[in-house]
Amino acid sequence: MTAFADVAATSEDVRAEPGRGAKIARLAACLAGLDPAEVPAAVAFLSGRLLQRQTGAGWASLRDLPAPAEEPALGVLEVDAAFGRMAALSGPGSAGARRELLHELFGRATAPEQRLLRGLVAGEVRQGAGEGVMAEAAARAASVPTAELRRALMLRGDLGDVAATALQEGVEGLRGYRLQVGRPVLPMLAQTAGSVAAAFERLGAAAIEWKLDGARIQVHRSGRDVAVFTRTLDEITSRVPEVVEAALRLPAGDCILDGEAIALTPDGRPLAFQITSARIAGRRDVAALRASVPLTAVAFDLLHSDGDDLLDRPGSDRAAALAALAPGLAVPRLSEPAPEAAEAFAAGALARGHEGVMVKALSQPYEAGRRGAGWLKVKPVHTLDLVVLAAEWGHGRRHGVLSNLHLGARDPESGGFVMLGKTFKGLTDQMLAWQTARLLELETGREGHVVHVRPELVVEIAFDGIQGSPRYPGGVALRFARVKRHRPDKRARDADTLAAVLAIHAAASGGAGRGD
Repeated sequence: MTAFADVAATSEDVRAEPGRGAKIARLAACLAGLDPAEVPAAVAFLSGRLLQRQTGAGWASLRDLPAPAEEPALGVLEVDAAFGRMAALSGPGSAGARRELLHELFGRATAPEQRLLRGLVAGEVRQGAGEGVMAEAAARAASVPTAELRRALMLRGDLGDVAATALQEGVEGLRGYRLQVGRPVLPMLAQTAGSVAAAFERLGAAAIEWKLDGARIQVHRSGRDVAVFTRTLDEITSRVPEVVEAALRLPAGDCILDGEAIALTPDGRPLAFQITSARIAGRRDVAALRASVPLTAVAFDLLHSDGDDLLDRPGSDRAAALAALAPGLAVPRLSEPAPEAAEAFAAGALARGHEGVMVKALSQPYEAGRRGAGWLKVKPVHTLDLVVLAAEWGHGRRHGVLSNLHLGARDPESGGFVMLGKTFKGLTDQMLAWQTARLLELETGREGHVVHVRPELVVEIAFDGIQGSPRYPGGVALRFARVKRHRPDKRARDADTLAAVLAIHAAASGGAGRGD
């Protein structure tokens, strides 16, 4: 049994190490000393999360904790099991029982162990051990090529499971992972280009598609069985019967589609994203929801078809296979259009109410879970997906609601977030009410009129430009930022990075860098 104290000590060492290489070496040493059964939990702890996505324990549970123990007595699996028991509690009396379990756990923990436990409960373990660093550490601990481990992670989507396999079975075990119908893979994401012309210039031979303002879905069909997953790999099959029916109409025994579910008006124009999102979130009386807000399934990629994995095929091959299998579902697309035709296609997408276009390299394989350089999104207005770090109580007609948002970009090097500015613009009364309730669930503490929160809520921010600013640690700030929409379907790790923000700033200022 590995002591939880060893994991806590590793976490503190990693936090103290400024260099990525040193962090990886320390993490690898810890992982190499674990029993295989302990690896998933330890990987989660060192990454700053729990295997149980929700335990019911939060910031308020961390008040009046017992004094730390003198000697370590906890095992890695004991801690994981304790959080599992908390997560399983529900109904009357569960809050008190959960608090008792938490106090019992903290009472057996030493001071360093308590620091890690507190960070896990509050969602504030920030020592730079993100998924990229952890993947390299796991590969080093198991003495396997990082590329092999990343490939397995792409297919499995669970770093703890993949790391355990690598440590136990090596490369051969990693190569045993296959694309499996019914088990979702992380979606491929896109980078940003400033214009259609710039996107084609970067990619060369490419196609252009409509970019829909819907909810990302992954549809798995095996015979008459269909499963539908969100971009965060949550299953929503029962909530989207229209998508299930569309999949069952396809002439395939089994397939995996990547696409979107979107609510449209009778003439085919998209409704607001919030309407689509609310429809998909509805768990009760789905038939009534369907009658009032029907969904349309649209596919833009095909990952598997009747036993044939297509992940590594060029984008042009996958598009051709999709068009052959599901012409009625495939998103409108032009392959290698002339510049004038590409601009007209983009203008047509905007005229129909869609948010822009995607430009995709024809040779691009599907890079699950990565923001691939071969997919570029082009929108008429710059937007970034940023994370809310704190919020301020409003004044006047916004009294009693959390209004002014503190916005941060992701910093993969530190594992934290870099503040870029604040905004209270663009928020409707309905959005204010929703975000106030959500942010209070994420609260970690207060400082005057500012409520600090766990960095989990992603918001899509529109802005007019990026300017140099010594006021913020990244050296830049957003100009005229406004909230376009909340993105509860995205995780903080999906947010845009500081490097992406600096690249936009540099491009707009003729190559100027941070703080210019």
